[in-house]
Amino acid sequence: MSSLHSIRSIRRMLRRAAAPVVGAALAVSITVTMATPAAASGSYSGRAYVYGSGAVGDDFDNEGVVNVTTHRSSNVTCLWQTILWAHGYLPSSGIDGIFGDQTDAATRKFQADKGLFVDGSAGRNSWTKAGDRLRHIDNQNGWLFIVYYGVTGSRSSYRSQEFVLQRSPDGNYRFYGPAADSGPIWATYNSRTC
Repeated sequence: MSSLHSIRSIRRMLRRAAAPVVGAALAVSITVTMATPAAASGSYSGRAYVYGSGAVGDDFDNEGVVNVTTHRSSNVTCLWQTILWAHGYLPSSGIDGIFGDQTDAATRKFQADKGLFVDGSAGRNSWTKAGDRLRHIDNQNGWLFIVYYGVTGSRSSYRSQEFVLQRSPDGNYRFYGPAADSGPIWATYNSRTC
């Protein structure tokens, strides 16, 4: 009986000691959660911009989803449309930053031609495949100048169609559309200026 009483006493003591520890752990986790920067919904990297570091060829490997429901109206959609234009799937007039039916159809064609799962949603696999066409060409004071080389035409007469991107010293991307007067457009998930 004495040992049963001591086991109960030990359990009570552990419960009393555990409450402050659990409370402290919750307070720390809430503080850490609140201190984390707001993520762009649908972004694998959790950043508000298309982001890169290290080798340029890997920069698109962790980008978020753009489709008819996610980031439908955004500069990242505009970047995706510019990629589709560079491959001949979308006319330059279709680059408006709104992921509509024309962009959905062009994305499906891109995915089918690249051997990807065809769903009309530019997700991780589509961005990674597109990232294979990035080439670093210059570095000016930490700004990387990058060319995206698309390919258009039939198998017998390919031609290169390209556009320029820049990666800031912070790793955020901006790009220049195909229009001659197109200034740099920041590749943001949360706004549309293109």
